[in-house]
Amino acid sequence: MSTPSAAVQRLRLRTELRKARNRVGLTQREVATTMYWSPSKLIRIEAGEVAISVNDLKALLSEYGVTDRRKVEELLQLARSSRKMPFTEYRDVLSKEFLSFLALESSASIIRGFHFFVVPGLFQTEEYMRAMAAGTGQATSPERLDRLVEARLARQEILEGDDGPELFLIMDESVIRRQIGGPKVMRSQLERLADLSEHPRITIQVLPFGVGAHRGLMGPFTHFEFREEGMPDSVYLENPRGESYSSNDPEVTGQYLEIFWGLEDQALRDDIGTFLRSMAADVGDDGHGLTLAAPAETP
Repeated sequence: MSTPSAAVQRLRLRTELRKARNRVGLTQREVATTMYWSPSKLIRIEAGEVAISVNDLKALLSEYGVTDRRKVEELLQLARSSRKMPFTEYRDVLSKEFLSFLALESSASIIRGFHFFVVPGLFQTEEYMRAMAAGTGQATSPERLDRLVEARLARQEILEGDDGPELFLIMDESVIRRQIGGPKVMRSQLERLADLSEHPRITIQVLPFGVGAHRGLMGPFTHFEFREEGMPDSVYLENPRGESYSSNDPEVTGQYLEIFWGLEDQALRDDIGTFLRSMAADVGDDGHGLTLAAPAETP
């Protein structure tokens, strides 16, 4: 088995540190005061947003009463191994919240996502990326646009090879009908989705308008599972304003896993590649596309 990634190591470390602090009944503010840290420093460490130095970790473990030599060395090794997080070279164009998301994505063994705004980044064509960045105001200069596209294309490397994660994608019908970049770009994007639906590690489904109200209307989300023993699942939530929230609380991750399974039962799956290619061919210069029907109820 390969060595766990820096993202997994950091997630394990932050989980252990929270547990240790809770065992001694201390709040983040109390610990920060004792350590002569700003409260934000400990909050960011426990959120996995920043690495912790070996010396700071030793002092923190002493404060928590963690003295077992084997346990201390295990946690110190996690700290050493989690220094280099993926995609940090793109900090100039990507938010710290999105970098945390990419760290989870690059480390997961199973990724499940529901989207109803746009095609998720892992599955976007370069033309669709550029149209999205320009249309949403993210591309404030040609140089920034190129950096954003470069980062997003690098992200898609997990789709290559045989050892990447299993991916389960459910898109609302609005995603494949919204004409991002115009008909030509959208035709290419739909064909790309059709090709990806044939990938052995990728399952793509579409949730028709005819389903009506459903639990996915609470917002898009991505659920992550990991191979490493003892690693909790994580869920990442987002909204149209760009705000995001992540959690590895079993109650929260379990709730969203159930929501995803419910959406799977309502979404179209059979012959989805054929359908997407038909839809791509049907997209005319006026942006017209196909209309989906809700799946028939199973007796």
